[in-house]
Amino acid sequence: MKLMKKAATVAALAALTATSALADGHAVTKLRIQTHYAPETVSGKLAAQYVEDIQDMSNGEIEVEMFYSASVVKPVETFDAAATGILDCDMTGGGYQTGKNSAFQFVGDIMGGYETPYQQLSWLYFGGGREAAAPLYNKFGMELIGWWVYGQESFASGKPIEKVADFEGWKFRSPPGMETKIFEKLGAQPIVMDFTEIFTALETGIIDGADASGLANNVGLGLYDIVKYANFPGFHSMPSDHLACNKAVFDAMPAHHQKIMKVTMEALALRTALTFEKKNAEAAAQLREQGVTLSQWAPEELAKFRAAAQATWPEFADTPEAKALVEAHLAYLSQLGLVSD
Repeated sequence: MKLMKKAATVAALAALTATSALADGHAVTKLRIQTHYAPETVSGKLAAQYVEDIQDMSNGEIEVEMFYSASVVKPVETFDAAATGILDCDMTGGGYQTGKNSAFQFVGDIMGGYETPYQQLSWLYFGGGREAAAPLYNKFGMELIGWWVYGQESFASGKPIEKVADFEGWKFRSPPGMETKIFEKLGAQPIVMDFTEIFTALETGIIDGADASGLANNVGLGLYDIVKYANFPGFHSMPSDHLACNKAVFDAMPAHHQKIMKVTMEALALRTALTFEKKNAEAAAQLREQGVTLSQWAPEELAKFRAAAQATWPEFADTPEAKALVEAHLAYLSQLGLVSD
């Protein structure tokens, strides 16, 4: 209890620090935001564009100190760092917080669910997703600003991954949460490790492959300089990267600053989805020229994976917040015809 009170006090002080006034009376908001993406990756550049946009649209009233490659704290610690005032905003993803509440799995990555970023974003903005997710973030002193979804991820692997049977015995980097359970059922050996450790783990043979990001981001990380197999288009995972800010900091911001941040996140979401349509296609062509083998899964193999993934959802719907989110997803996925029989 004392720790929670201390955190609340620190957050309140951070809110006072984040918002102040210029001599002419205009409010100024100063934010410290961290992302796990490196600045040279496609997503890192898109994050930089978001920062530039909110600063320009606010006429300089919003000032951002941006930290890339998890340079202040580890990706899994970014959410807490924002909630406690070390940072102001977390630009990683909800999937890193499944240890707090399994509901974060269903805002971070509902595996085997939506097929395109546009479907997933439409759930958030028009299918009841924002309303279902807000109480979860608020419970931990955070405000969900929005999502940016780059599309289906592709594996990086030292061997072909062309069908479900190929997962047998495959050691790969996995994010925490539901993914580990799904792939264990399919015979793989997922190893949870930090995003920043993937390259070295592949290079030293600790893992045979990695679930890291979309194809273009994987190229930016240099993963296909080490391993020579990938699947494209991706199918297994479409994480929702979020922007979530300390609620006390966000609530203290002027209404027009809040709106700039939220509307610009919608612009970032569209820009991200469209950018990766192009960048992934370019990356695929580049990798084929470099001798990397890209595999496209057959419909019957995709169906096996979706069935295994959807059968695992109930195991993680073990809190009221998680149940509410799963119900919201299932209702929308049913409308789209994407729920397995």
